[in-house]
This record gives sequence, C-alpha cells and structure tokens, in this order.
Amino acid sequence: MRTWMEKLFHLRAYDTTFQRELIAGFIGFVTIVYIVAVNASILNDAGIPMEAGILATVLTAFIGSLLMAFWANAPIILVPGMGINALFTFTLCKSMGLTWQEALAAVFVSGLIFSVIAFTKAAKILSNAIPASLKEAITVGIGLFLTFIGLQKGGLIVMNPSTFVALGDVSSPHVIVTLITLIVTLILFVRNVPGNFLIGIAVGTGLGFLFGIIEPGGGGSFSFADYGSVFAGLSFSAIWALPFWIATFSLAMVIVFENIGLIHGHTSMLGQPEKFGRSLQANALSAAISGILGTSPTVSTVETAAGIAAGGRTGLTALVTGTLFLLSLGLLPVIKMIPDGAIAPVLIIIGALMLQNVQNINLKDFSEGFPAFLIIAIIPLSYSIVDGIAFGFVAYPLLKLALGKRREVPALMYVIAGLFLLNLMLPIFA
Repeated sequence: MRTWMEKLFHLRAYDTTFQRELIAGFIGFVTIVYIVAVNASILNDAGIPMEAGILATVLTAFIGSLLMAFWANAPIILVPGMGINALFTFTLCKSMGLTWQEALAAVFVSGLIFSVIAFTKAAKILSNAIPASLKEAITVGIGLFLTFIGLQKGGLIVMNPSTFVALGDVSSPHVIVTLITLIVTLILFVRNVPGNFLIGIAVGTGLGFLFGIIEPGGGGSFSFADYGSVFAGLSFSAIWALPFWIATFSLAMVIVFENIGLIHGHTSMLGQPEKFGRSLQANALSAAISGILGTSPTVSTVETAAGIAAGGRTGLTALVTGTLFLLSLGLLPVIKMIPDGAIAPVLIIIGALMLQNVQNINLKDFSEGFPAFLIIAIIPLSYSIVDGIAFGFVAYPLLKLALGKRREVPALMYVIAGLFLLNLMLPIFA
C-alpha cells in the first residue's frame, strides 16, 4: 500500500513520508471537524434540516478532499466556509428572500462561474492583477484571524460588553488547560519533535480529563431520512428574478477572490506555487458540487495551515482528512471529547507562522503598506476574510491614483476594486 501511495502522491519527491502525511491529515481534521456541527446549525437557520445539514457538510468535505488529493496532489482541506455559510443563510435566504432550494441553485451556478475562471487563463490573469503586497497581506490577516479564533477557543479572549473583547479568567480550568497545552506544544514544536501537534492535542485531551472540562456527551443515534429532500434539492424557479443573479454573482465574487487568496497563502507556505492552478480548479469544482450536495460553497480552510505545519506536503494529507470526515459520522461522540483547549494552541502557533509573511510587504511605500494594513487589521477584527480583502482592494487603487501612480495598477484591478466596492455597498440598497 505504501508503495502505491508513493507512486500516486510522489512522497519522496516532496520530501515527506507516509507516516508524516497521516499525522498531518489527522491534525488538519481535528482542527476543522468543528465545522460539521457549526455549518449544519447555520444551514438549519435557512431551513435545511439539522441532520441533513450534517450529512451534506461531511459529504462535501469528503468529496472536496478527494478532488484536492487526486487532482491537485495538495494537502489543502476543502469544507463549507465560515462566513460564506452566513452569507448563504442570512443574506441570500433571510434578506434577499430566496428559499434554501433557490439559494443552493445560486451556489451551483456561482461554482460553475468559479470553474470557468479556474480552468481558463482568467485565473492566472486575476492572480497577476492582484498586487503581491495584497496577497501577502491576506496570508498575514488570515494568520491573525486564526490566532484570534485560537485565543477564543482557549478561553484566553472573551466577549466584553464595554471593550468588545477582554482577557479571560486565567484561573479557570479551561484556560489553564489551554496554557499548559500551549507551553507543551511550543516546546515540542521549537525542538522539531515529530508529531508535535498531535502529541500536544493528546496532552491537552488528557489534561481535559484531569481538570474535569471534558463532557463525553452522547451523540446518540442519527437519522438522515431528511437528506433525500436536500440532496440535489436545488431549485431554479427564481432564475429569471434579479435577486437570484445578485445572489449568484455576490457568491461568485466572494468565493473566487477569497479562495485565490487562501490557496496562494497555502501554496506559498508549502513552497509549492506550481500547485496553485490545480488546487484552485479542485476548489472550484467542489464549490459547484456543494450546491448539489446541499450546503453553502466550500473554501480552502485557514486550518489547512495546521496540516501543512505538521508536515503535510501532498494530496495524501487531504485524502486522510477527507476519509476521517466520512468516518466522523460514526465517531462524533469521540470527536466531541477533544476539548477546545487542546486545539487552540495549534491555531495560535500556526497564526504566528503565517505572520512571518509580513516581512514580504513593502511597508515603506504607504500606497502599498496601508491597503495591506487594512486587510491585516480588518480580517480578524471584522471576523470576515471577505470584508478585509474588500477594504484593502478598494484602498489600493485609490491611493495609487491620489499619488499619481495609476500606471502601477493593472486595469483589471480597477474592475476588481469596483466590484468589491459594490459588494460593500449592497447592504445600503438592500
């Protein structure tokens, strides 16, 4: 089997091993498996039955991982994206009045548009039109976002009615488990101990038992009878209505630019920029399939960075993660036993690694540095990758024009900035 895996994924060529890919796939899975329950809950707000949403999420993650593994040979995890699922439910369904069946049709069509872009020269043209400083800023912003999520999961940062956020209770068992696990994981990481993140998660889970914060919680039995009405349940009844096409193009714009930024960040972290094209294509196909399977579009997850940092270099990592997603349907009670305090340190460390890309941004040139700064600041503070990208992309041509440097901005960048500006203004006219 290992020989077959070597031939299929070229493990030696990418300086990795079968064991390392297995561990990386598991690490990636553990950091992102929360999406199963969270995404299903958000889809449920749109009217999709909870258990059907769980199955749709798992199947989408599984098929997306297979596409990424065998088409792109990249360790990138594809799951229904946070933020985009909220766009699906609260904007398309609740604000624009589409039924969830019509919204799934919009997902499918936007995925087809994404596929046309990904499988033609348009993807390269779009990628070349985006300035390097903005690409690097997206990676840094996502790193801070990941750190913020980790700090929240670990209880180190909590909501505060006066200051929005504040330091959590460092004497609470949850935070103590997070801090001890972070120290252990950091020591293992800086000493390059094989499987450092996996060991850290195991230590954090053990500490969770000792401090009494783990609630085994009984997953009970699940019935997926409702999924029959959700699978291929998309409806094109609103295809001639303006709201349908506004919804479709809004989705398309978001998934195209968010994933270009995310995949650029992941392939840069891998040191394998040649995998950008096929990874984007796998992502595009997965996004279209999402509408058929019954969920919001997939994205290349920020948690992918955890698997890459754990040593994942090939599609075998994605294959392992996808397979674990499928198996998770029978292991949900076990997965729930892993406390957030065991996962948070991994996210925090990965955020620190992604922050290193800031040194590639020319901060001495304010017309390059300020738009990058907006992306870096707004992504974590708004809890939205899309909004952060939008502000940076709009600011970039404006500053260049103000300085008389319009020729430094590719013509297509003006169009992209205009589209993002329209997207930001849509709530005003909604």
